[in-house]
Amino acid sequence: MKQAIIDIGSNSMRLTVYEVAGETFKILFREKSMAGLAGYVEEGRLSPEGIARACSGLLEFRETLAALDITAVAVFATASLRNIFNTAEAVWAIQTATGFSVEVLSGTEEALLGYYGAGLEVHCTSGAFLDIGGGSTEVVVFDQGQPVQSASFRMGSLSLYRSYVKKILPGDGALKRMKEAIEETVEEKALLDFSRCTHLICVGGTARAALKLCKKVYHLTPGSRTITMEQLEGLCQTLETGDQNAIDLLLRHVPERIHTMVPGLLILRHLGRLFETKKLVVCKYGVREGYLCQKVLQIEQNNTDTPKTGS
Repeated sequence: MKQAIIDIGSNSMRLTVYEVAGETFKILFREKSMAGLAGYVEEGRLSPEGIARACSGLLEFRETLAALDITAVAVFATASLRNIFNTAEAVWAIQTATGFSVEVLSGTEEALLGYYGAGLEVHCTSGAFLDIGGGSTEVVVFDQGQPVQSASFRMGSLSLYRSYVKKILPGDGALKRMKEAIEETVEEKALLDFSRCTHLICVGGTARAALKLCKKVYHLTPGSRTITMEQLEGLCQTLETGDQNAIDLLLRHVPERIHTMVPGLLILRHLGRLFETKKLVVCKYGVREGYLCQKVLQIEQNNTDTPKTGS
């Protein structure tokens, strides 16, 4: 059977179609719309233009699914609809206009589903999981294959950009303000155990883009999924200059993230430093795969077995 999952994020909206057989799945194709919904939040409310933008993206996805005769569709939203005052109004308007029922995940749900999804690809008994999105950042600390702590921070690559950057790339003042904001936001969740973490498992657009840039800058092998903290520090230093080399690097390899890349990297570096990690592992699976398995297929997590994924 074919199952579609749509993720309404703060920066991008993503459609993923899976071929599912029992408890096994494989990704057939992905489609993305850079909706930038966080940019339509005014005084804590998603504006009518933002709601219309979300509807437009969903209707485009619906056309794609109709053309492929795919009827099994599940839609969820994260910080894009969670961190606003008019959540109920926005959900009702979107459902009325598109016909899609939308589930808004809590921060804890998003964190744990992302952790579970990443675990389908990377098998690690202890460490920390990190998902940097456009409007929020989720962290799960796990030990012996079990989540022991989780936190959802109301900061993401796009929300930081919107709050502190006036131009495309941040200047010295904006960099300083973002670093201070990240530190203050993380300190609010001081109960998290930031003890030394060998592995930091990362998902999300910022992590994937960081891996792509590091492959180019440090000549990593095409199949590499890991970044060292030393490489991440070097990449941050390069991009923080905001010079022509930094601009060219972003435009050539991650042009859709030219404005959100530096804010996202600042979050990634800050948390990597707190966990004292030496290596970051970037996963292709995340919250959508976790949602598919636990919410749609209702597969119970069994940490003694290797999860079943298709090729």
